[in-house]
Amino acid sequence: MKVLFSRRFVTVSCIGFAVIILVLRRTMSELEPASRLHFEIKSTWNNFSIDHPSIHLTLSSDVNHGMVIEVNAPFFNDPPNPGGQPGLPFQGLWEYEVVEAFFLNDKNQYLEAEFCPHGQHLVILLNGFRKPFKDMLNLTYNAVIHGNTWKGKAVIPWDYFPHGITRFNAYAIHGSATWRVYEALYPVPKEKFSSPDFHRLEYFKKVDFKRIFPKTYQADQVSSLWKDIA
Repeated sequence: MKVLFSRRFVTVSCIGFAVIILVLRRTMSELEPASRLHFEIKSTWNNFSIDHPSIHLTLSSDVNHGMVIEVNAPFFNDPPNPGGQPGLPFQGLWEYEVVEAFFLNDKNQYLEAEFCPHGQHLVILLNGFRKPFKDMLNLTYNAVIHGNTWKGKAVIPWDYFPHGITRFNAYAIHGSATWRVYEALYPVPKEKFSSPDFHRLEYFKKVDFKRIFPKTYQADQVSSLWKDIA
Protein backbone atom coordinates (compact mmCIF):
# COMPACT_ATOMS: atom_id res chain seq x y z
CA MET A 1 0.00 0.00 0.00
CA LYS A 2 1.46 3.39 -0.99
CA VAL A 3 1.45 6.08 1.70
CA LEU A 4 1.42 9.66 0.48
CA PHE A 5 2.89 12.55 2.51
CA SER A 6 1.96 16.12 1.93
CA ARG A 7 4.90 18.44 1.23
CA ARG A 8 3.18 21.01 3.39
CA PHE A 9 2.98 18.55 6.29
CA VAL A 10 6.68 17.70 5.99
CA THR A 11 7.64 21.40 5.84
CA VAL A 12 5.54 22.32 8.89
CA SER A 13 6.91 19.33 10.82
CA CYS A 14 10.50 20.33 10.06
CA ILE A 15 9.85 23.89 11.18
CA GLY A 16 8.24 22.61 14.37
CA PHE A 17 11.20 20.41 15.22
CA ALA A 18 13.61 23.27 14.50
CA VAL A 19 11.71 25.57 16.88
CA ILE A 20 11.75 22.91 19.61
CA ILE A 21 15.51 22.44 19.22
CA LEU A 22 16.16 26.19 19.42
CA VAL A 23 14.01 26.51 22.56
CA LEU A 24 15.82 23.58 24.20
CA ARG A 25 19.22 25.02 23.37
CA ARG A 26 18.27 28.41 24.79
CA THR A 27 16.86 26.85 27.96
CA MET A 28 19.99 24.75 28.48
CA SER A 29 22.29 27.74 27.95
CA GLU A 30 20.33 29.71 30.55
CA LEU A 31 20.71 26.87 33.05
CA GLU A 32 24.42 26.43 32.46
CA PRO A 33 26.75 28.59 34.60
CA ALA A 34 28.56 31.44 32.90
CA SER A 35 32.05 30.38 31.87
CA ARG A 36 33.70 33.82 31.95
CA LEU A 37 33.19 37.24 33.46
CA HIS A 38 34.42 40.34 31.63
CA PHE A 39 35.19 43.75 33.13
CA GLU A 40 36.50 46.98 31.60
CA ILE A 41 38.22 49.81 33.46
CA LYS A 42 37.50 53.06 31.63
CA SER A 43 37.36 55.77 34.28
CA THR A 44 39.63 57.35 36.87
CA TRP A 45 39.22 56.55 40.56
CA ASN A 46 36.89 59.58 40.90
CA ASN A 47 34.76 58.91 37.83
CA PHE A 48 36.38 60.95 35.06
CA SER A 49 37.03 59.42 31.63
CA ILE A 50 40.52 58.08 31.00
CA ASP A 51 42.54 59.36 28.03
CA HIS A 52 43.90 56.03 26.79
CA PRO A 53 42.56 52.60 25.77
CA SER A 54 40.66 50.86 28.55
CA ILE A 55 41.92 47.96 30.67
CA HIS A 56 40.20 44.60 30.27
CA LEU A 57 39.96 41.83 32.88
CA THR A 58 38.50 38.39 32.32
CA LEU A 59 37.74 35.91 35.10
CA SER A 60 37.21 32.21 34.54
CA SER A 61 37.44 28.97 36.48
CA ASP A 62 40.09 26.28 36.51
CA VAL A 63 38.10 23.84 38.61
CA ASN A 64 41.08 21.91 39.94
CA HIS A 65 43.40 24.85 40.61
CA GLY A 66 41.65 28.18 41.07
CA MET A 67 40.38 31.37 39.51
CA VAL A 68 41.99 32.41 36.24
CA ILE A 69 42.50 36.16 35.79
CA GLU A 70 43.51 37.55 32.41
CA VAL A 71 44.59 41.17 31.97
CA ASN A 72 44.81 43.06 28.69
CA ALA A 73 46.06 46.62 29.20
CA PRO A 74 48.03 49.50 27.69
CA PHE A 75 51.71 49.53 28.64
CA PHE A 76 53.20 52.79 29.92
CA ASN A 77 56.53 51.57 31.36
CA ASP A 78 56.09 54.25 34.02
CA PRO A 79 57.34 53.54 36.60
CA PRO A 80 59.84 51.13 34.98
CA ASN A 81 60.42 47.50 35.98
CA PRO A 82 60.51 47.20 39.80
CA GLY A 83 63.38 44.74 39.50
CA GLY A 84 61.90 41.70 41.20
CA GLN A 85 62.05 38.27 39.59
CA PRO A 86 59.14 37.64 37.20
CA GLY A 87 56.66 35.09 38.51
CA LEU A 88 57.41 35.80 42.17
CA PRO A 89 55.70 38.03 44.78
CA PHE A 90 57.03 41.56 45.15
CA GLN A 91 56.35 43.64 48.25
CA GLY A 92 55.17 47.21 47.59
CA LEU A 93 54.11 46.44 44.04
CA TRP A 94 51.35 49.06 44.32
CA GLU A 95 54.06 51.71 43.94
CA TYR A 96 54.64 50.63 40.33
CA GLU A 97 52.56 50.06 37.20
CA VAL A 98 49.89 47.53 38.18
CA VAL A 99 46.39 46.23 37.65
CA GLU A 100 44.63 45.20 40.86
CA ALA A 101 41.58 43.01 41.57
CA PHE A 102 39.70 42.92 44.90
CA PHE A 103 37.31 40.12 45.94
CA LEU A 104 35.11 40.80 48.97
CA ASN A 105 32.55 38.78 50.95
CA ASP A 106 29.72 40.02 53.21
CA LYS A 107 31.96 39.84 56.29
CA ASN A 108 34.37 42.40 54.82
CA GLN A 109 36.97 39.71 54.32
CA TYR A 110 38.78 40.19 51.06
CA LEU A 111 41.57 39.21 48.74
CA GLU A 112 43.67 41.81 46.93
CA ALA A 113 45.66 40.69 43.88
CA GLU A 114 48.14 42.93 42.07
CA PHE A 115 49.70 42.24 38.68
CA CYS A 116 52.61 44.02 37.01
CA PRO A 117 53.35 43.99 33.27
CA HIS A 118 56.95 42.94 34.08
CA GLY A 119 55.80 39.66 35.66
CA GLN A 120 55.76 40.38 39.40
CA HIS A 121 52.63 39.90 41.50
CA LEU A 122 51.34 40.41 45.02
CA VAL A 123 48.43 38.76 46.85
CA ILE A 124 47.19 40.11 50.18
CA LEU A 125 44.48 38.62 52.43
CA LEU A 126 42.57 41.06 54.64
CA ASN A 127 40.15 40.41 57.48
CA GLY A 128 38.27 43.70 57.63
CA PHE A 129 39.00 47.19 56.32
CA ARG A 130 42.76 47.55 55.80
CA LYS A 131 43.53 44.62 58.12
CA PRO A 132 45.98 42.37 56.27
CA PHE A 133 46.99 39.11 57.92
CA LYS A 134 48.85 37.33 55.12
CA ASP A 135 50.68 38.39 51.96
CA MET A 136 53.48 37.41 49.57
CA LEU A 137 51.53 34.29 48.58
CA ASN A 138 52.75 32.29 45.61
CA LEU A 139 50.72 31.76 42.48
CA THR A 140 51.14 31.02 38.80
CA TYR A 141 51.49 34.27 36.85
CA ASN A 142 52.94 35.18 33.47
CA ALA A 143 53.00 38.52 31.67
CA VAL A 144 54.07 39.49 28.16
CA ILE A 145 54.66 43.00 26.78
CA HIS A 146 53.82 43.69 23.12
CA GLY A 147 54.86 47.21 22.15
CA ASN A 148 52.46 49.58 23.89
CA THR A 149 50.22 46.85 25.36
CA TRP A 150 50.68 43.97 27.78
CA LYS A 151 48.85 40.80 28.72
CA GLY A 152 48.96 38.88 31.97
CA LYS A 153 47.46 35.60 33.12
CA ALA A 154 47.30 34.36 36.70
CA VAL A 155 45.75 31.41 38.52
CA ILE A 156 44.78 32.24 42.10
CA PRO A 157 44.29 29.07 44.20
CA TRP A 158 40.80 28.60 45.63
CA ASP A 159 42.28 28.35 49.13
CA TYR A 160 43.28 32.01 48.98
CA PHE A 161 39.72 33.31 48.67
CA PRO A 162 37.50 34.13 51.65
CA HIS A 163 34.34 32.06 51.74
CA GLY A 164 31.39 33.29 49.68
CA ILE A 165 32.77 36.28 47.75
CA THR A 166 29.96 38.59 46.63
CA ARG A 167 31.49 41.93 45.62
CA PHE A 168 34.28 43.09 43.36
CA ASN A 169 36.32 46.05 42.23
CA ALA A 170 39.38 46.46 40.04
CA TYR A 171 41.94 49.20 39.59
CA ALA A 172 44.87 50.26 37.45
CA ILE A 173 47.80 52.51 38.33
CA HIS A 174 50.59 54.03 36.27
CA GLY A 175 52.71 57.17 36.13
CA SER A 176 55.17 58.77 38.55
CA ALA A 177 55.13 61.56 41.14
CA THR A 178 52.50 64.21 40.32
CA TRP A 179 51.69 62.35 37.11
CA ARG A 180 50.54 59.26 39.00
CA VAL A 181 47.20 58.07 37.56
CA TYR A 182 44.65 55.96 39.50
CA GLU A 183 41.79 54.27 37.67
CA ALA A 184 38.82 52.20 38.83
CA LEU A 185 36.23 49.79 37.50
CA TYR A 186 33.69 51.12 40.02
CA PRO A 187 34.82 54.66 40.88
CA VAL A 188 33.73 56.90 43.74
CA PRO A 189 31.47 59.91 42.96
CA LYS A 190 33.10 62.99 41.49
CA GLU A 191 34.28 65.59 44.00
CA LYS A 192 33.43 63.39 47.02
CA PHE A 193 37.03 62.60 48.03
CA SER A 194 40.28 64.49 47.58
CA SER A 195 42.54 61.44 47.13
CA PRO A 196 42.22 57.84 45.94
CA ASP A 197 41.78 54.92 48.31
CA PHE A 198 41.20 51.49 46.80
CA HIS A 199 39.89 50.13 50.10
CA ARG A 200 36.59 52.05 50.07
CA LEU A 201 34.66 48.82 50.25
CA GLU A 202 31.25 50.49 50.14
CA TYR A 203 31.81 51.26 46.45
CA PHE A 204 32.48 47.66 45.47
CA LYS A 205 29.63 46.18 43.43
CA LYS A 206 27.84 42.87 43.67
CA VAL A 207 28.80 40.22 41.14
CA ASP A 208 27.19 36.80 40.79
CA PHE A 209 30.38 34.85 41.45
CA LYS A 210 28.41 31.83 42.62
CA ARG A 211 27.48 30.86 39.05
CA ILE A 212 31.08 30.65 37.90
CA PHE A 213 32.98 29.91 41.13
CA PRO A 214 30.66 27.63 43.16
CA LYS A 215 33.59 26.11 45.04
CA THR A 216 34.08 29.29 47.10
CA TYR A 217 30.51 28.94 48.41
CA GLN A 218 30.57 25.33 49.63
CA ALA A 219 30.45 25.15 53.42
CA ASP A 220 33.15 22.48 53.55
CA GLN A 221 35.49 24.46 51.30
CA VAL A 222 36.63 27.09 53.82
CA SER A 223 40.40 27.01 53.45
CA SER A 224 42.91 26.62 56.26
CA LEU A 225 44.07 30.21 55.57
CA TRP A 226 40.65 31.57 56.60
CA LYS A 227 39.30 28.89 58.94
CA ASP A 228 40.78 30.33 62.14
CA ILE A 229 40.05 33.97 61.28
CA ALA A 230 37.46 35.51 63.60
